[in-house]
Amino acid sequence: MTSPVEVRVVASEEELKACFAVRTEVFVVEQSVPESIEYDAYDAVAVHVLAVAPDGEPLGTGRLLHGPEALGKTGGDLTVGSLGRLAVRKSARGLGVGVALVRAIEAEAVRLGLSAVDLGAQTHALGFYEALGYEAYGPEFEDAGIAHRAMRRTLP
Repeated sequence: MTSPVEVRVVASEEELKACFAVRTEVFVVEQSVPESIEYDAYDAVAVHVLAVAPDGEPLGTGRLLHGPEALGKTGGDLTVGSLGRLAVRKSARGLGVGVALVRAIEAEAVRLGLSAVDLGAQTHALGFYEALGYEAYGPEFEDAGIAHRAMRRTLP
């Protein structure tokens, strides 16, 4: 069955604003992440993806960091991308939007020639990422007051 959700690489300022609106709703409002740390310099160099409903309503977003801009996120390995800021609106959870976003980010990573994708998963989401082939490594750490674990998936 084909999902009615479309995920696309952001190509306009309007789409980027929609990504930011979803992130604000999920991270700043719902999870109380300070807006001052939600948005960073990486937003200017990231590949952003946006999931939209058939009517064009934004449902979710995520970003991929790669290359020299991502050195701080990947430990310096330029063949490893960093998936981050994955957010799905509460009304769209359980519909496969998160999976579609992760797979779109991975497809972009493959297109860019990357060998793996790292991420920092909120600990409550470990099972979600494990089901998608990610493996946790290293100790638990705190980011924005929320417990996380580092995870990686080697790309096919």
